[in-house]
Amino acid sequence: MYTKIHKSGNKEILAVCDEDIIGRVFEEGDLQLKVSEYFFYGEKKSEKEVLKLIEEFENVNLVGKKTIKLALDNNIISKENVITIRGIPHVQIYNL
Repeated sequence: MYTKIHKSGNKEILAVCDEDIIGRVFEEGDLQLKVSEYFFYGEKKSEKEVLKLIEEFENVNLVGKKTIKLALDNNIISKENVITIRGIPHVQIYNL
């Protein structure tokens, strides 16, 4: 999985996505999911490393079947939080 940290002022967002969907765009009806290299392509991490990072961040953007499965299996998110576009699951976690 690829991870990238974005900083804006005092806020940080962790972006995580599956390796095989980087740079792709998925569309379904009026919805579009762009897995841009700018936003998601960063350091390659193991599942264990990704879990540790997710726990450290208040704002997280997760995309991809493997990434979402990892978050579901570890009770970070629930199925009700998942949006699927063209078979690709996506979740945003924001703690304001």
